[in-house]
Amino acid sequence: MLLLLAVLGLVCLWRRFFPLALFLLGLCWAAQSAQRALDDRLEPALDGRTLWIEGRVVGLPTRDTDLVRFELEAPHSRRAELPTRLRLTWRDAPLINSGERWRLAVTLKRPYGLLNPHAADPEATLLARRIGGLGSVKDGERLSVASGAWRDSIRQRLLAVDAQGQEATLAALVLGDGGGLAREDWDMLQATGTVHLLVISGQHIGLLAGLVYGLVAGLFRLGWWPPHRPWLPWACGLAFAAALGYGLLAGFQVPVQRACVMLAVVLLWRLRFRHLGVAWPLLIALNAVLLFEPLAGLLPGFWLSFSAVAVLVLVFSARLGAWTLWRAWGRAQWCIAIGLLPVLLALGLPVSLSAPLANLFAVPWLSVLVLPLALAGTVLLPLPFVGEALLWLAGGLLAVLFELLGWLASWRPAWIAPALPTGIWLLVCLGAFLLLLPAGLPMRTLGWPLVLLAGFAPREQIPPGQVDVWQLDVGQGQAFVLRTREHALLYDAGPAREALDLGERVVLPSLRKLGIDSLDLMLLSHAHADHAGGAAALWRGLPIRRVIAGEPTSVLPMGPCTGGEAWEWDDVRFSLWQWPHAEDSNQHSCVLKVEASGETLLLTGDIDRLAEDAWLQGPQAGAVDWLQAPHHGSRTSSSARFLDTLKPRGVLISRGRYNGFGHPSPPVMARYAARQIATYDSALLGAVHLRLGSFDVARGLREGRRFWREPT
Repeated sequence: MLLLLAVLGLVCLWRRFFPLALFLLGLCWAAQSAQRALDDRLEPALDGRTLWIEGRVVGLPTRDTDLVRFELEAPHSRRAELPTRLRLTWRDAPLINSGERWRLAVTLKRPYGLLNPHAADPEATLLARRIGGLGSVKDGERLSVASGAWRDSIRQRLLAVDAQGQEATLAALVLGDGGGLAREDWDMLQATGTVHLLVISGQHIGLLAGLVYGLVAGLFRLGWWPPHRPWLPWACGLAFAAALGYGLLAGFQVPVQRACVMLAVVLLWRLRFRHLGVAWPLLIALNAVLLFEPLAGLLPGFWLSFSAVAVLVLVFSARLGAWTLWRAWGRAQWCIAIGLLPVLLALGLPVSLSAPLANLFAVPWLSVLVLPLALAGTVLLPLPFVGEALLWLAGGLLAVLFELLGWLASWRPAWIAPALPTGIWLLVCLGAFLLLLPAGLPMRTLGWPLVLLAGFAPREQIPPGQVDVWQLDVGQGQAFVLRTREHALLYDAGPAREALDLGERVVLPSLRKLGIDSLDLMLLSHAHADHAGGAAALWRGLPIRRVIAGEPTSVLPMGPCTGGEAWEWDDVRFSLWQWPHAEDSNQHSCVLKVEASGETLLLTGDIDRLAEDAWLQGPQAGAVDWLQAPHHGSRTSSSARFLDTLKPRGVLISRGRYNGFGHPSPPVMARYAARQIATYDSALLGAVHLRLGSFDVARGLREGRRFWREPT
């Protein structure tokens, strides 16, 4: 098929049907590039195997407490063929530097990540970054020291200077290495819409190029430029060389690629083709980036980067009259905020309500004051005291900026918008376009009510007698979201271990995107961290009217699970059960039964066989349609007697793909299969959706067809 399309494209090119020819050839190139990336992924037979491999560390390794993350290029093993690049983690690792060669014992994994409603797909991101496999290191030895790792050596020097506590921030600004920033710093930058300040973007590239160009032009005007050398070609050439050097220093990611290509086109336009419109540099840069990396379109930064520049081109081109600098700068911030709103909504990213105000002062502060000092200090580090002094000053200015941004973030946190239907989203796009048009045009003011639909769009109406059920993908843990027409309930809150709180990172954003801004009830089956760990984060981030727990703790104000308690919401009946003679935490699990229009769901927590036998003697006993696999499918649960009594037609299994407990147990899965019970495993399907009361089938998000997903 690709060969046929390529031949057709060449025929169109020969017949001078250039738009169609270029489209077909570009499609063939993108498809072929995607297929190469798919073929370079870890073989399924190696998934979960531990092998000794050798390879070279590339990029900039990052350390988060006791966990080191790094990438290994051209790994090889005597026992298997491996992808070109692996992303590895190593707990309690020794010092690892870019450019070193290591021999490592690695448990290999296929590219994988948690998949939840209206959230980014980690597998697409890994494919776009050409990561063919993941792995966790068990042991290793260094084979050779670093060679050619100049970026890592610069980072080490930056982290070693005294920059008033902002050493990691300077490394992010100079090198594009955000691995050293704390999670709180990223949250603050996201809340204020200033992430782009520390993820090196076209703004930084353009500023440096402009300084070099202006320096040459100034020397010429002062008569200090050599008269036998034409100043304009030299100004353009030196400006591009400076921009390219900074781009290489920053890792040459998509925003930097776009900026360098656009800058090259603009400088060429300045030299020879000033009659072309300002949109041509953007279009040429877009095509150049996609030719260089066709999978860049899978990354959110690609769309945000090009959309921001397109908004500025639309706003500032073909305007009559001149604007003052202050008016132009303020308008640019507001227009970017409006223009990027539909893009952020489509990508499921948080929307910063304080971004226009934050960028109004943060961009010039960083670009004019901090960035020149940081770059000059980095270059002058070999000179005793000079580089350190400049970096110390840059760090102080960054500390002041972060104080202001922190205040803004606490004043106006980021807004996680509910997912919009396609029709409503298109109306928001139309509204944003109208608002970006010049003042005075007819119907421009209609853009405001259309844009406001993003926050006031009508929500999906669940019919009475039905429950919208989501089993979220939270790895080795559990979180069920249940919505009736007017009420919302959360059964378990996801896991939280050490610095990773999936209640905050997954469950809370998922609730927001599902349009849930408060909970009528949060029910925690029992106190284990994989079920109740995220409860505190949810309590802080969302109004919750009532909390019930199988094992009350002092973390939150909560009431006990009372067996026999029942209530009705919107023609849906809910009832609780707990074994009064429970002896351990799992047996204390609070069981919830939901009955909607004759269809039933049983959520069991982590009960074992003894608790199952006790449940069979209680008031809830009887057949059900859907069962949450007790204890993630552990061999201590899902007894034959229990399954024979319930006769479920489907079992929902919530567990981590590479969990160390062996969940779900093969004998349990065999019992399900022997009774022809359909299984819906979050590790394989991602989040699972079910409409209780409609007698429909359940569906996992990974069942949605995408070229980077394997058939489920």
